[in-house]
Amino acid sequence: MRWVPSRFNAISHTDSGEMIIYNSYTGAIVAVDEQEKSEVLYALRKGIGDERADIFQTLVQCGFLVPNQTDERRRAQFLHASMHRTDVMHLIILPTEACNFRCTYCYQDFARGHMKREIIEGLKRFLEQNMARLRHLTVSWFGGEPLLALHIIQELSEWIISLAERYGVTYEADISTNGYYLSKETLQQLLRYHVRRFMITIDGAERIHDARRFLADGQGTYHTIMQHLRDIRTLHDSFDIYLRLNFDEANIDHVPSFLADLAHEFAGDARFQLFCRPVGRWGGKNDEHLPICDDRTAERKIWELTEQAVKQGISMSKIIESMLTPGGAVCYAAKPHSLVIGTDGQLYKCTCFLNEPYNHVGKLHTDGTIHIDYDRFALWVTSGEEQDETCQSCFFRPACQGNHCPQYRIRKGKRPCPYEKRKIKQVLQLIYRQEVASKNL
Repeated sequence: MRWVPSRFNAISHTDSGEMIIYNSYTGAIVAVDEQEKSEVLYALRKGIGDERADIFQTLVQCGFLVPNQTDERRRAQFLHASMHRTDVMHLIILPTEACNFRCTYCYQDFARGHMKREIIEGLKRFLEQNMARLRHLTVSWFGGEPLLALHIIQELSEWIISLAERYGVTYEADISTNGYYLSKETLQQLLRYHVRRFMITIDGAERIHDARRFLADGQGTYHTIMQHLRDIRTLHDSFDIYLRLNFDEANIDHVPSFLADLAHEFAGDARFQLFCRPVGRWGGKNDEHLPICDDRTAERKIWELTEQAVKQGISMSKIIESMLTPGGAVCYAAKPHSLVIGTDGQLYKCTCFLNEPYNHVGKLHTDGTIHIDYDRFALWVTSGEEQDETCQSCFFRPACQGNHCPQYRIRKGKRPCPYEKRKIKQVLQLIYRQEVASKNL
């Protein structure tokens, strides 16, 4: 059989001489030491080697080498079709659209409060009507600040868990919270409701954070959030806390010193993981006044800051490595089985730009039925690689499928390439460095 290198390969090199190979169709990442590097490179370039050798077999099994007659574009097309499976569901539920914070870059208007009783009952009926056909359900609790409506999370979680057990459906949940009410006791309660992943934003040291993420009455929030995190660190439970750091021109110079503070608190505890992202104009009233970084600076700083954190013993968010898996960089808004449920029963595809008509894709009714506007719905799920020839030819196609951010493509008419793809060599180096560091702990 004649072998050829996969069109979905990417190669990087570490400072110490190892080679890292990545394939976006299989999600495989393999490190090759200096002794084996020349043999591997020869096999990848020529498709020739000892087919009985372990190295050659690894290259084949991981998808780095494929038979020369393989139609990899068709494989990628088939992978995209798997997004339309009907036995999985992802619901992003807003138990409240109110918030106790008034962050400077927030895009929400807090016009609606807690989820209405008739919508809660309608959601229960919807789940009861659909659970039997599912194999897996994921719920993401969002807001507003979802912990302002903890009682609704409790009520719905108990209902969902009961249904999932009855029908043999696997269930997992996550939450995006500002962290102000996430005490150790509240986190333990959420763990009992299958919430295992927590996204919490901290934008710098106390003075910096409190100038950006303050309470509705203007008071600071840093001290309370950090004390909760310190208390949570004493637990022995398994969970992932993604410490999101939003940066722009106003706080970027202060981040390196803040990373040292974070390292002092959380270095060596892999449950606490850094996730850096630039502030963007996401539809809020302050959009035109935000000191956002230019694209080139933002892209560079994401990985510079992440690298600094990893060197200091802070774990890089698992989100990054998950982005490299098949379909891992596809936005939830582009997935047919994903819906955002507002407090009044309005259905959205995206949690940003909630007032835009094209984001209003349906309605949840009190009897548990839903109405979908399929023209608007299709705008979100068919705007990527199906129509973009550049995406079809990209090495990263299986991972993002041209739909890393359909909102960006809809609004700006531009290709929404993920940060991970644009800096793939650096990302692979970071994954390798973190893996080595974890083995040395």
